[in-house]
Amino acid sequence: MKTIFATLTLACCALPALAQQTAPTTGTNDPLQLQDRLTGDLGAGVYRVDSNGPDAHRHNQVLPYAYADYGRFFARLDTFGVKTARMGYGYLELAGRVSLDGFDAKRGVQRRSDPIPLGIGTYQETPIGGFFLNVFRDFNKSHGTLAEAIYAAQIDVGPVSFYPQVGVEYRSGSYNDYFVGVSASEAAASGLRQYSAGASTSPTLGLAADVPLTGDWHLNLHLRRKWLDNAVGDSPLVRRHTDDTAIVAVSYRFK
Repeated sequence: MKTIFATLTLACCALPALAQQTAPTTGTNDPLQLQDRLTGDLGAGVYRVDSNGPDAHRHNQVLPYAYADYGRFFARLDTFGVKTARMGYGYLELAGRVSLDGFDAKRGVQRRSDPIPLGIGTYQETPIGGFFLNVFRDFNKSHGTLAEAIYAAQIDVGPVSFYPQVGVEYRSGSYNDYFVGVSASEAAASGLRQYSAGASTSPTLGLAADVPLTGDWHLNLHLRRKWLDNAVGDSPLVRRHTDDTAIVAVSYRFK
């Protein structure tokens, strides 16, 4: 697990050294040229929230939908940030993530505050597909680490574009122990067994689809499943060994 985290960290740090070898040629048709205007999709969507904590339940929320760029600024669903140094087929990015891993106190279990993940990453749009690498540190209560590596391909079927995705997510022991661990005092108050969670490495599979509607309006679909590592799934606070995410959104495409 430490090896996976180290690999992700080294990948983010080593990419600048590859820039001169792999970056597309600069010029008028440079695909990495920053645009001084909004490009991408903005709209609203229905998010299927699949809570997997002590108050496990499923419910729908209507929230803004953004997968867009404006100059150096970017938004990719739950990840936001700033593009800095150019590298390879993308940029080194300073990024943050919106995460709702926290939950309220319930039946003897203390409240967990939502994390504040901030870190570095990159999106590399290569000729063979897109690669997302991110490493975050929780600057709230857990002070833990999250890292992920995701590959996404593009398959066009008529006017519809499909994006199958495969990835892996790493969470440090301190992150997991804060959110799914059970302390001795909580065990005594709740009747749950005491539990200390270690680091986890969880595989993910996803599928996104972009469906043109009319003009510049599009239907955006996202499905993702994460298979939880036993370090997380075996916690008495966790109800299922999988986490599912689903989004159905209607957006306007800015060009």
